[in-house]
Amino acid sequence: MRTLYPAIKPFQTHLMKMDEIHHVYVEECGNPEGIPVLFVHGGPGFGCSERDRCFFDPERYHIILFDQRGVGRSTPHAEIQNNTTALLLDDMEILRKNLGIKKWLLFGGSWGSTLSLVYAQQHHRQVIGIVLRGVFLCRQRDIDWLYKEGAGRIFPDYWQQFVEPIPEDERGNLLSAYYTRLFSDNELARMNMAKHWASWEACAATLRPSGDVIDAFTHPHTALSMARLSSHYFMNRGFLEENQILNNMSLLDSIPATVIHGRYDMVCPLDNALSLVDRWPQAELQVIRDAGHSSAESSIIDAIVRTTDQYAKKFE
Repeated sequence: MRTLYPAIKPFQTHLMKMDEIHHVYVEECGNPEGIPVLFVHGGPGFGCSERDRCFFDPERYHIILFDQRGVGRSTPHAEIQNNTTALLLDDMEILRKNLGIKKWLLFGGSWGSTLSLVYAQQHHRQVIGIVLRGVFLCRQRDIDWLYKEGAGRIFPDYWQQFVEPIPEDERGNLLSAYYTRLFSDNELARMNMAKHWASWEACAATLRPSGDVIDAFTHPHTALSMARLSSHYFMNRGFLEENQILNNMSLLDSIPATVIHGRYDMVCPLDNALSLVDRWPQAELQVIRDAGHSSAESSIIDAIVRTTDQYAKKFE
């Protein structure tokens, strides 16, 4: 069983101005002469952590991580103005050019898989390969699974905690009800709603309950950005056309890929990955039999590290 590589520090950090509102935090780790890999975090709104650097061999990879607009160390925190999928994709391309990278490997999990796929479809000449974890196609059915009907039937106790702060007459549209409260003028109410939102996602994310995952999700800074940005994006269906990713998979025919997905993923069900791979001849699907959604699960870590090692050999 493979584990994470040892903890490392960035050799360079940046705060890149993207427009008059947003500055995006970027860090570079590992070997500056190594294979460029961009880590695209999930959420929307979760941000990068120190452990995310450790999925890659630091002697072989030039590891690039960035906090998306309004997230983590990017500023302003939890801001939704000028915050759309198209602008996040523009940021990724600005980042690539600013760092002088011609082509790179993409690594994305959950919402990060969504961004990675759409970016690759628009900039396939700049992508040498893609590694995905917990695929999220961002169709209406995928959003409804987590926030309307689906996962709540698997975890009815956690679901009850999620819907509890919303009056019964508003529970038919939980996204809208949460969105209204997450952007209210009442700071205490905003934080209470953010914690409920983050706790629901954390409880659904792992095959076995994980206090560490729940603590990471419900940290106030993370919970607020994740709840506000997720509700903003999902109210707008990720700013994507319905079935946009699957309808454009022919653009990725020449790009090698590995899709890692937990069999018991209750955040992004396995049919996301199966539908994707059915339209992507170059993609290898790894179904992890004893895992849910989280990249913190040991069997998911094992699969990711083995895969990034294989890609290092492939592209050296």
